[in-house]
Amino acid sequence: MSECRLHLVPVRSREAKDFVRTWHRHHAPPPGQIFAVGAADEEGTLRAVAIVGRPVARHLDDGTTLEVTRTASDGARNANSLLYGAAWRAAKALGYRRLITYTQDGESGASLRGAGWHTPRRPRTDRGNDRIARLLWEAP
Repeated sequence: MSECRLHLVPVRSREAKDFVRTWHRHHAPPPGQIFAVGAADEEGTLRAVAIVGRPVARHLDDGTTLEVTRTASDGARNANSLLYGAAWRAAKALGYRRLITYTQDGESGASLRGAGWHTPRRPRTDRGNDRIARLLWEAP
């Protein structure tokens, strides 16, 4: 994809879920969400979205933790890093103290590292419902 300047935009639930249906490589949109944020180019075209909701793992759903449950991009450079950073700022502004997400085995996590996220001190490889190994990441 071509180089473009992106900016953050609000995204309604239905629009975010439609974008995920179109652009996500291997998952459908999540069933619920707390908020979504988008990245648009200079013409206003939506290029990426992040959907943030309650943690999928019940033991992490403590009322102060949220999870980025989906991101999707049309390939726009640095879009996911922009969205991970924005999601953490928004979560903190809403009073949450922790924001997490997962990468699947084989995904580099470059967007997360670019946004300053990290794996816990003792990283553990978990398996999701689809039996694919996943790695937990936390916002800075």
